[in-house]
Amino acid sequence: MDKYIEAPIKKDVARDMRAGDYVYITGTIYTARDAAHKRMYDILAQDGALPIDIKDQIIYYMGPSPAREGRPIGSAGPTTASRMDKYAPQLLDLGLGAMIGKGKRTQEVLDAIVRNDSVYFAAVGGAGALLSKCITSSEVVAYDDLGTEAIRRLTVENFPVIVVADCEGNNLYESAVKEYAQR
Repeated sequence: MDKYIEAPIKKDVARDMRAGDYVYITGTIYTARDAAHKRMYDILAQDGALPIDIKDQIIYYMGPSPAREGRPIGSAGPTTASRMDKYAPQLLDLGLGAMIGKGKRTQEVLDAIVRNDSVYFAAVGGAGALLSKCITSSEVVAYDDLGTEAIRRLTVENFPVIVVADCEGNNLYESAVKEYAQR
């Protein structure tokens, strides 16, 4: 089913998502990869404040390439989500609404998605140039010293993703394999 949503994502919207849904996101999302996640994790361990209000936000695991002239960002494809699995449950427990990446997640992350009425989306790997066309603005908002791993605020319009893991515990990577095996 195709769904069009606004970001940040509210819990009632996340609860309405089902593994396999095609979703088009419009609004504000944030990027963060390994180094930014580690820094946020370390800040939280010291009872510090995160550089962004994480509640209901969507974090896209993406490291952009330099922008071409006249564009807000270069290629903007997803990175492997499992590299953030150590940090994701804590951010979900703090109110993170959704994550966008590619690849499987650990059981701890899947449990945190269910526990927090969240969702994990996949963006198509290898399509970074096409995905960048859905990004209308990009601004570094934290950790500028991390270069491409800095936290960026993106404005997106009809950014295409697929629900992989929903808040009911459905996982497209598992159900699709089972469906294929039955053919």
